[in-house]
Parts: sequence; structure tokens; C-alpha cells
Amino acid sequence: MRGPLIAILLSLPTLASCSHSTPGSAESSHITHSSQKSTVPVMESITMSDQVVRSEEEWKQLLTPEQYRVLREKGTEAPYQNEFDEHFEAGTYSCAACGLELFDSETKFNSGCGWPAFYAAQAGDRVELTPDYSLGRTRTEVTCARCGSHLGHIFDDAPQTPTGQRYCINSVSLKFKPAEQNDEE
Repeated sequence: MRGPLIAILLSLPTLASCSHSTPGSAESSHITHSSQKSTVPVMESITMSDQVVRSEEEWKQLLTPEQYRVLREKGTEAPYQNEFDEHFEAGTYSCAACGLELFDSETKFNSGCGWPAFYAAQAGDRVELTPDYSLGRTRTEVTCARCGSHLGHIFDDAPQTPTGQRYCINSVSLKFKPAEQNDEE
């Protein structure tokens, strides 16, 4: 009993500091910061105060039904029929749920698996890796470190890449920003 109580008490400062705005609005961020204006560089570490905390009802309002199925219910989109499998434009790929930049197009490669594949995350703390024992086998799930949304899985089956790894990511879990747009900001 003591362990769950401690976990609840430790989470209270984070939950209490969440900002709330109208669910479903484009401006609704629910990202907490220790100061009003963030001057944190993009590659800064993700901290507990940066976590996105939303109810499942809020996620349902903000995401399309397919995004909700994949990002929040750990679904998988159809292979070879998704937006970013054969997409190789220069830019960055962000979490479709919270906007955290996750992958750079320089690490994207054509693995032939039917989903977008990357050999590295933009920064190691941008994604979390968790054992996944579903489907009767052991895999490693990839989730967004800021909002906990399901992105896909990582496999050690890409010897042609510098890391030997293949982040197999659902297109619907990603938003793409072209490099020209990144340069303008």
C-alpha cells in the first residue's frame, strides 16, 4: 500500500501545475513549465515539468479517430498505405499528439517494411523504449517522452544503418515540418 501512495504523492506537484485551456482548441497545450516563457533550446532534456497531461476525452477531441487508435490505444496503421513511408523530403518529424520533435529526415531510410523507418531519434530523451509482450512475442515499444503516445517499435535489424536499429513508426503518429519552414522560424 505504501508504494502506490508514494507514487501518487510524487505525482501531485506535476498534476497540480498543469495549465488548462479549452479542450480541442489549437492553443490547448497542457504543457507545464516552471516559468511563463520558455527559453529552452529544442534539444534540451525533457523533464517532468514538460509532460503533457490530458484526459482520454481531451485526446479524443484533439486527435482524429485513427490517430487516437494508434497513439492512445497502441494500434498500428496499414503498411505501405501511409503518408510517410515513401516520404524523403528534408525536415523534421514531430509527435502528432504533442508536437515534440522526434526524428530528423537525415536519419530516415527506406527499410522496405511499409512504415517510416529511422535509425535514430533526434535526441535520446525524446522517446521512451519499453518492453512490449503483446502478440505473443517480445518487442520494444517506442513512445513519445513528453505525452506517452505510442509511436511504433524499434528493432535491431538494420545493419545498413550507422546504429543497426530501425525505429518503425506509424505515419499517423507523426507531423512533418519541411526544412525550409524550420529555417524560417
